[in-house]
Amino acid sequence: MFAAEFEPLEPPSRRRSRRAAVAVEAEYESDGLTRALCKVLDISAHGARLQTYTELQCGMTIGLRLPKVGQVIARVVWATDFAAGCQFHTPLDQESFAILAPLA
Repeated sequence: MFAAEFEPLEPPSRRRSRRAAVAVEAEYESDGLTRALCKVLDISAHGARLQTYTELQCGMTIGLRLPKVGQVIARVVWATDFAAGCQFHTPLDQESFAILAPLA
């Protein structure tokens, strides 16, 4: 078990009406305010089981910041009150998994 951070990569939709698409050039920088701590309980090359302090929703995409490895993109495949299972978009390479496995 080890600590990590996650942040939702898709903002929740709050639209009340339909909107037209518009192309605008802009830079976006994450200020870190959307990140939350979690514990990685189990990890494999293809995903992880998380204990969270905030609820995650099934189907949401998150950026999971893993120690010594960096950010990986994952999709939440199941979620209960404060636990979730996520599947990595790209499986961890053998080197990254070897770094994280002893920590879990």
